[in-house]
Amino acid sequence: MTIHEKIDGFLAAPLYAVAGASNDTDKYGYRCFVALRQSGRAVHPLNPRAPEIAGQKAFAALRDVPGQVVSLSVVTPPAVTERVIDEAIAAGVRFVWMQPGAESPAAVAKAEAAGLHVIADGSCVLVELAKRRA
Repeated sequence: MTIHEKIDGFLAAPLYAVAGASNDTDKYGYRCFVALRQSGRAVHPLNPRAPEIAGQKAFAALRDVPGQVVSLSVVTPPAVTERVIDEAIAAGVRFVWMQPGAESPAAVAKAEAAGLHVIADGSCVLVELAKRRA
């Protein structure tokens, strides 16, 4: 699957989650979550320390999210990304987009070995959503 096919597949999912979602409007976790929501997608924020993000109920872990998350955007430090990938594999996520700075070679290798479609090439969901709106 090419990177463009992975991005198309990620963006075609019926349900999303953003690991590392934040209430800090300057952080990419906030921006990614809000951009996906504003694009009309069903998306849940993941943050173990916040009861809600941007006025929406947040979940501590993927296993707590109602429904089957198909696409997961990851906006966490690489060491956290590695733990998030374990959750994604257990939860049956199909697409994982590691936003710039969240990538880890170990996380990419583990996700790909488990059959997940991984986007970790430096591309950004914010840029891709903006391109598709234009």
